[in-house]
Amino acid sequence: MNKLPLTALSRRRFVQGLAAGGVLTALPGLGFARSPQGSSRLGSPQVLSGREIDLVVAETPVNFTGVTRMATTINGSIPAPTLRLREGDEVTIRVTNRLSVDTSIHWHGIILPYQMDGVPGLSFKGIAPGETFTYQFKLQQSGTYWYHSHSGFQEMSGMYGALIIEPRNGERIKADREHIVQLSDWTDDDPMRAFSKLKIQSDIYNFNQPTFFDFTHDVSKMGFQAALEKRQMWNEMRMSPTDLNDLSAATLTFLMNGTTPAGNWNGIFKRGERIRLRFINAASNSYYDVRIPGLKLSVVQADGQDVKPISVDEFRFGPGETYDVVVEPEADAYTIFAQSMDRSGYARGTLSVQPGATAAVPAVDPVEWLTMGDMMGDMSHGSMDRGAMGDGGMDHSGMDHSQHGAMPMDHSKHDKQHDVRNPLAIPSKTVNHASTEYGPSVDMRVDMPRTNLDDPGIGLRNNGRRVLTFTDLKSVDGVLDDHRPPTREIELHLTGNMERYSWSFDGLEFGKSTPVSLRHGERVRIILQNDTMMTHPMHLHGMWSDLETDQGELLVRRHTITVQPAQRISFLTTPHDLGRWAWHCHLLFHMDAGMFREVVVS
Repeated sequence: MNKLPLTALSRRRFVQGLAAGGVLTALPGLGFARSPQGSSRLGSPQVLSGREIDLVVAETPVNFTGVTRMATTINGSIPAPTLRLREGDEVTIRVTNRLSVDTSIHWHGIILPYQMDGVPGLSFKGIAPGETFTYQFKLQQSGTYWYHSHSGFQEMSGMYGALIIEPRNGERIKADREHIVQLSDWTDDDPMRAFSKLKIQSDIYNFNQPTFFDFTHDVSKMGFQAALEKRQMWNEMRMSPTDLNDLSAATLTFLMNGTTPAGNWNGIFKRGERIRLRFINAASNSYYDVRIPGLKLSVVQADGQDVKPISVDEFRFGPGETYDVVVEPEADAYTIFAQSMDRSGYARGTLSVQPGATAAVPAVDPVEWLTMGDMMGDMSHGSMDRGAMGDGGMDHSGMDHSQHGAMPMDHSKHDKQHDVRNPLAIPSKTVNHASTEYGPSVDMRVDMPRTNLDDPGIGLRNNGRRVLTFTDLKSVDGVLDDHRPPTREIELHLTGNMERYSWSFDGLEFGKSTPVSLRHGERVRIILQNDTMMTHPMHLHGMWSDLETDQGELLVRRHTITVQPAQRISFLTTPHDLGRWAWHCHLLFHMDAGMFREVVVS
């Protein structure tokens, strides 16, 4: 297949960026020129607090890689201003649109009236050019959150910022100092153009495709025949074992607090301090694996909710997720290292006792291939249907679809009875696929998914480091406040077709699906099964997602839940607020390509 040309020089530029890359300052009569520091508020956005805040959305020139491009900014900075608010306060946030197109702001993970949720077409009409929209809501929670545009690809072009809500009764987490570490990804390409390229060729940014040298390595390990069969298997499935991210460092520059790796964002501390790091994944399309070599990370919050402290070396998180960790540095400088899941590049910064310090930057880990377990699920019990949908060589015999109509939210048909000890058990002789999963929008189905939550994911298994998994996360007492058993169950499958670059729920892209209907105050179990080979960070607006084990034990409260390939997960939710809500994959291109569903609470 044709690939984008990528010289060693351009690759190094994309991975490292400019040392002084960032927002440019416009000087009247001189066009765009750099501020004396090379960028505007580099790595340290303005902090706004109080009960009334004004935000202005506009286009601003930026230069991260040596090329000047226009970004979508809030108050002229990337990231946008940090909002530091107080639990219990009623806040008024006025957003003025100085763009030539509509805009919006979504308050990610915040429980509020649906009219304030900021999703155009669902909760409001959007903010037209020249208009000011006033958001007003009461803060019912505390912790680390963020905010971003929910219009077009504006989030991808710079429209995101941190939202910190301080507990009304004082911090339970004790630290001497804190830093926000906001990770994102930037492309010099027009986001719509990048999206269009993927629609034409879904692996155009994947430079980790299997090569002849990989084949010869397999031959030396497995023998010629086994290596040939392995390659034939992947070819028959028309899939790549290295298809981990849709975008890569071929077009992305990975940023930490709006700073390129070459720019080396610095977080300062004094010896002997306990430091709280508020990690926010504000990337449009990138999962990050985060570690600080030489330091243990004590994870104390997940998605703004307190968890029982757990000591790890590393954690993975996807767009939309947040983790708070506490560290106790002893040396003078440490590298905060966040490599992309596809290992094409990294974001980095330095924790140090003095500005401008550096520490050793580790090498990017080697790329790992997806395994058959990632593709087929629990291989000890079942298999995966694969190939083009329709009836092109597919054997559909033995699959009972009588319980699964085209509209899976017909609960009289779709609600199922499971073994109460295992809510994720698949009823015998039944494959839980909706009939809509047999069309052009689906190229793969998993019949026997895995239900374990102790897998750190591809690229992190057996790497010699202690990596965070879902089983490590346990909400502290009082966080999980609804212990009623669910009264009903909803099951949806995450589906896609890589060749068409189509993503969906149950094979139905947004626009072809009906809303998911929930009743106000009901306790419901939601099962998500990932029938694709990619990892999806699933974000349900307007309500919490209480993750449970396959034995029905409640673990942790989240607003964004990662679902790995061939994995089946379960969570409970209680909709407390009426209205129309969004539910989608937080990989921006997946959402735009159809993995989006409306939820109506009535």
